[in-house]
Amino acid sequence: MSDAPLLLTPGPLTTDPAVRAAMQKDWGSRDPAFIALTAELRARLVQLAKGDATHVAVPIQGSGTYILEAAIGSLVGASDKLLVLANGAYGERMASIAKRLGRAVEVLRCDEDRPVDPDAVFDALKDASITHVALVHCETTTGILNPSEAVADVVAEAGRVLLLDAMSSFGALPINLSRTQIGAVLASGNKCLEGAPGVAFALVERALLAGSAGRSASLSLDLAAQWQGFEADGQWRFTPPVQVVAALVEALRLLEREGGPAARLRRYQANLDTLIAGATAVGLELYLERALQAPIIATFRAPGGRRFNFDAFYQALVRRGFIIYPGKLTRAETFRIGCIGAVRPADFERLGAALGPALDEASVRS
Repeated sequence: MSDAPLLLTPGPLTTDPAVRAAMQKDWGSRDPAFIALTAELRARLVQLAKGDATHVAVPIQGSGTYILEAAIGSLVGASDKLLVLANGAYGERMASIAKRLGRAVEVLRCDEDRPVDPDAVFDALKDASITHVALVHCETTTGILNPSEAVADVVAEAGRVLLLDAMSSFGALPINLSRTQIGAVLASGNKCLEGAPGVAFALVERALLAGSAGRSASLSLDLAAQWQGFEADGQWRFTPPVQVVAALVEALRLLEREGGPAARLRRYQANLDTLIAGATAVGLELYLERALQAPIIATFRAPGGRRFNFDAFYQALVRRGFIIYPGKLTRAETFRIGCIGAVRPADFERLGAALGPALDEASVRS
């Protein structure tokens, strides 16, 4: 095991040595070799979602929140209205972005431990003023998986545009743009793609993107302008994070060699199964119903008793080689453990062996 702890988080996360090695080379942002690397990046991203015939990939510099703001600002017009489907913090974040941008927004909320209900979406879309709908595919507030295909079908039937936040699902959970009508898929490179932080991207329907030209009030977060730049000369409009782009391309090549998203999903599922077995063995309880839990990040209830100290537990696990995440819930004390990244079931077997001693060392037993 490396001296560095494993990052069992929703991202940034543990990366493969080959991904880190790809960042050791310097690239000229206008050099033909880097332009070719960008073209490979864009092609691989859209191919992963089977969107070649309908969608284009537009990467930008920054975290996932940057691409959310770019998409809402570019694709939702001043006279449009966005319906945000929220069952966690990241749905609420999209609503906050829309409000900050001055867009009309309505929020359809449901409990954080329940998936979005497509029937409720159908009823909400009786409001004819709603033009766009935003959904988080896997809401990492809890790790719940929302029914993206069913919601997409409802939105398409109503003639509206779906914006899918696939930040923590893209590259593992199924997204098929040749079968499911989604206006834009929004994600970043440092989650299931297992790249480094610093690049986010949108897969957008060509016609939708073309129709958004001139709409964004932002110079740097204008998706249509960046797409036009790529189409014109293959270049980023502003200085790209060249080493991070190289790392993401290498990560995408590794994903292909692993067997694609289906193979990666199998590994993550095995990670989750091993994690739950180890956690259950020391008396920890999964927050969600097992059937609702996506194999991305798992939320656990704090162990019973008033003596639980998350910070002490966290540090005890760090000393044993693992970094986890605090909870992000409003109703219950929880913590989260990620299943994604360059990690395997054997790593979670070691974590399972560490959980009991870490709980004891943190003095959380009643």
